[in-house]
Amino acid sequence: MATLKSRQVGTISILTPKGYLTGGEETEELEKAIRQLGEDGNKHLIINLGDTQHLNSTALGVLISAHSSYVRRGGQMKLCAVDKRIENIFVITKLSLVFDVLTTEEQAIASFAEAGNS
Repeated sequence: MATLKSRQVGTISILTPKGYLTGGEETEELEKAIRQLGEDGNKHLIINLGDTQHLNSTALGVLISAHSSYVRRGGQMKLCAVDKRIENIFVITKLSLVFDVLTTEEQAIASFAEAGNS
């Protein structure tokens, strides 16, 4: 059973799902949290996948949908701390071209500050 940690750093929301995102309750919990942030007007989201061991096509769908929603609303969603196996999935599916993936949460937070200055 995955758990989802959520915190704020300034205007940036950070979600950290833990465990396996395989289309069950844990994936629904992540989807619900992302939807709630969108409804609240959040424009900066980081999903830290450092504690996520596995995700399947359902979870990928949630991430793609969230990314589309953020872009449509003029916001940005970034992923960080992605496990090598999950990163390989992104490369194979060409999602590495869609998602902004950073090595650490700190880099992801800093990248929003850089984007705001340009």
